[in-house]
Amino acid sequence: MRRAPLAVLLAALLGLLVLAGAPSASADDPDGRADPVRLVIATAGLTWEDIDPETTPHLQCLADRSGVGAMNTTSTSVVSTKRQGLETLHTGYRGLAEEAPRTSGIPTPATDQWERLDVPVSTFELDGRDAPPETASTEIAAALGAGGLVEVIAPSLPQADDPAREQSLTALDATVGAILDELGGCEAADLPRTLLVSVAATDPEHPESVENPGAVASRTAGLQVALDTAFPGQALTSGSTKQTGVVVLTDVLPTILASHGASAEGLVPGQPFRGTEHADPLQLALDRSQAAEQVDAATVPALGSWFVLGAIGIVIVLVPPLARRPRLAVVGRGLAAIAPLPLALGLFASLVPWWRAEQPTLALTGVIWAGGALLSVLVLAGPWRHHRLGPVGVSAALVALLILGESATGSRFQLSSPLGAQPISGGRFYGLSNHLFGMVLAASLMALLCLFTVVRTARARTVWTVVVGGLVALVCVAPSMGADFGSMLATVPTFGLLALLVSGIRPRLWHLLALGVGGAVAVLGVSFLDWLRPAEERTHLGRFIDELLSGELLDVVIRKLAQNVAMTTGYPALAAVMLCAVVASVAILLPGRLRWRRLAALDAAHPASYPVRVALVAGAWIGYAVNDTGPVLVAAMLGIWLCHLPAVLPDPASDSASRAPTG
Repeated sequence: MRRAPLAVLLAALLGLLVLAGAPSASADDPDGRADPVRLVIATAGLTWEDIDPETTPHLQCLADRSGVGAMNTTSTSVVSTKRQGLETLHTGYRGLAEEAPRTSGIPTPATDQWERLDVPVSTFELDGRDAPPETASTEIAAALGAGGLVEVIAPSLPQADDPAREQSLTALDATVGAILDELGGCEAADLPRTLLVSVAATDPEHPESVENPGAVASRTAGLQVALDTAFPGQALTSGSTKQTGVVVLTDVLPTILASHGASAEGLVPGQPFRGTEHADPLQLALDRSQAAEQVDAATVPALGSWFVLGAIGIVIVLVPPLARRPRLAVVGRGLAAIAPLPLALGLFASLVPWWRAEQPTLALTGVIWAGGALLSVLVLAGPWRHHRLGPVGVSAALVALLILGESATGSRFQLSSPLGAQPISGGRFYGLSNHLFGMVLAASLMALLCLFTVVRTARARTVWTVVVGGLVALVCVAPSMGADFGSMLATVPTFGLLALLVSGIRPRLWHLLALGVGGAVAVLGVSFLDWLRPAEERTHLGRFIDELLSGELLDVVIRKLAQNVAMTTGYPALAAVMLCAVVASVAILLPGRLRWRRLAALDAAHPASYPVRVALVAGAWIGYAVNDTGPVLVAAMLGIWLCHLPAVLPDPASDSASRAPTG
């Protein structure tokens, strides 16, 4: 690997990332938003696949004159139900306050925030109502005429495989049509501001039987329908998602309160609906729903088929008889080098509407393989191929830069892409999730390890460490980019420790304490600046300051720690990964004592590799401790290094040399 070409490549890519940083969705502020919400129609099980001009003409008409969005309805239980969603409409918190775990952060007892409105509130339950729809519609119109806010609990739809679903959908459309006709029709100029929301994907007869708590929400239930007539012809968004065409159920209450000039009692997680221009908002809502529904099933074969190549390469380089064959070893190292590329490439899969294909799994697989092939040519055919560690270093740099670049440009592509933000789960809709940060941290350190084999002076290594660490920190913590609180707490100590080690300074306790404090001060400073922005523009960072000022800091810390522990202990696969991570941490730090001869030989040839591994282990476990989904962060780091570390190991010694004693 020639130093100049690699340095030019990295510098150019780093410069592009530093210059990027636009927000993901710019919302317009039409005059209609000032109108108070007067009618809220709540149902369950209604998705965008259900709305059609032929079968649901009234719902289609309402959608045509409204702002539309695909809505996340997750709750504190694995499966959310209609009764949970209806309480969320009034409290602004996910699920039932009385049933939620103490670590959920939901105030108990539940507070009905609608009582803060200065208008009378009426509720009409149409599920099983004895009166015909015409009578109910007249009563609803009368309540609206009196200047009040009306909540209509409309019939729900059964599951997709239920034979009664089509009939229920027709009945729901007729019910909505009867209400709108009583108000002059859905196209009436004086139609009161109306919200139609499907508050959950399910409405079981015995909801308590499925409302089981869990660390991760179910991803089998699809996104639901959300309509707001204040934004005709636009796509809905909110400060909660910052994604065009996607909102959250907890956004409905702030929308209602803000439209009436009221504010919630205490902090609520949602933000008011906003409208943003889009050429075809209905198609966008359908795309968001279909991609979210299909991405999980398509991800495993799409990525797994590529990882077969990597597994073959890892076997070749780790099995001594195979690794001793020069040509075969070159193939093995190349396959191992390109193995992690789809992890980052998958974030951009939504550039191609693969979910519209007749065989979406095959379509996504084709997208991954096509992109992977292009990146593989760059990794394996560049001038760095002449250096033993060149392809691995460039591959690791590409993984880190692609992930950072996607976040730096506003998280425009990762929604419903493999390993990207999943709107059904609703944990995060923009920026760097913990598993993405884990991949960035691991790939950045591997790239530095490879770079240090050609950059040999202490000063140059220190400068490169600071530059790479600064870039990672910038993208991770910037509100318009990664907006990730915990990543800064791990980034500063990790790269700071590596800078000390490669500079020749022996780290002392006060160094480590200073690095930890420095990370905390930096992220709190950025969080404060984010908090100074308007509430609807703030990210997780600014909302942390809100929680700090409201005295909820301890509850937040306890809740995140509890989720971390729950993920580790509640999922056998993650527990096994964590055990492997502990073993791997010890193994890569003690190669001589554990007789890992090839890793010890790497340290002998390139002494800077050991400080990088020390920083890797430190970063992994700091990241685990300061993030609420620490296990997935550690798992992501482990996956990157399981692919790339075998590819950088020296060739195995001959049989006679392998039997020689090691020190």
